[in-house]
Amino acid sequence: MKNKFRILKILITVIIFGFLLSFSLKRFNNKPMEKVTVNMTKTKNPVYFIDEKDVKDLVKSSNPTKRVGDIDIPLLEKKLNQLPAVDSANVYLNLNGNLNLDIKQRVPAFRLNKDGKDFYVDEKGNEFPISKNYSFPCMLVTGDVQKSEYQKLAELVDKIDNDEFSKKYFIGVSKEKGGYNLITSQGNYKVEIGDLDRIHLKVKGFKTFVEKYLVYQQGEKYSKISVKYDNQIVTTLNPNFEENDSIIVVGNKELAKLPLLAQKKEEAIKHSSTKATTAEKLKPVVKKNTAKKAEQTKTTAAKPKSAPEKLKTKQEGKTVKKEKEKPKASQSKKTSTSATKPKPKAKVKIE
Repeated sequence: MKNKFRILKILITVIIFGFLLSFSLKRFNNKPMEKVTVNMTKTKNPVYFIDEKDVKDLVKSSNPTKRVGDIDIPLLEKKLNQLPAVDSANVYLNLNGNLNLDIKQRVPAFRLNKDGKDFYVDEKGNEFPISKNYSFPCMLVTGDVQKSEYQKLAELVDKIDNDEFSKKYFIGVSKEKGGYNLITSQGNYKVEIGDLDRIHLKVKGFKTFVEKYLVYQQGEKYSKISVKYDNQIVTTLNPNFEENDSIIVVGNKELAKLPLLAQKKEEAIKHSSTKATTAEKLKPVVKKNTAKKAEQTKTTAAKPKSAPEKLKTKQEGKTVKKEKEKPKASQSKKTSTSATKPKPKAKVKIE
């Protein structure tokens, strides 16, 4: 009995609570929308593509009855996010029936002129059109830039904006023949950077060139300064600059000498090749001569061996030379003795 009473008690409280809730919701939905608050989220660079008035007009068009219950918050949020200059939007109601809108606008990284059309590109690579009411000051980029290059190009522009030296010199970017050039505010030259890799090193190289050399020169002297190569800077003279006339004339003369130098080089190569062929032909003859010389050296080297043989013959008395030399010696002795000594007397043998 007690359990049934408890269950009945719970049911009555739930019904009363539901009735009160439905009544309060009905009252809240029929309540007029008293206030619309638009909060623009702060960005690193203030932008004013969207005005509060434009947002409130959009809210009024989506809720003509101006009642809280007639507002479709998801649909209104979707419409706000579809605006080109809106990065994100958040719509919600508070208990007082006030409508709050938090809107974050897109911040352009650069302005792109492509195929005769101008539009902005943010740091995420999103395109959005130019506003008729507001123009954001940013770097102008021209050329056939692909969407895949938007983010790297935005990083390049951000580095230029955050560097005092780069911000002073560079006012634009152009893409020509697949490579990028930086347009400068001083002189008529442009800085060739090639691709968008190693931007920090390229800007650093140009800065060194300016501080150590270009400061003492006139900016009109050059038409292009290339820093796209590693550890080197290549400059192109301006042909319309009067002081460059003598340098260009000398350069043209040097270029005219190139065919002659190439011809001389070819003749030298041919001459060296003919020498090589004649040397190859003479190589076998040299080998034969060397072989003969080797045989002669062998024979001359073999002659000293006869010395010990002569010693042997002197001891044994078997060599032919010794036999031939003996009679000569005896003859010489005889002649000498015959010349010096008198004739011996005849010996008488006594038996």
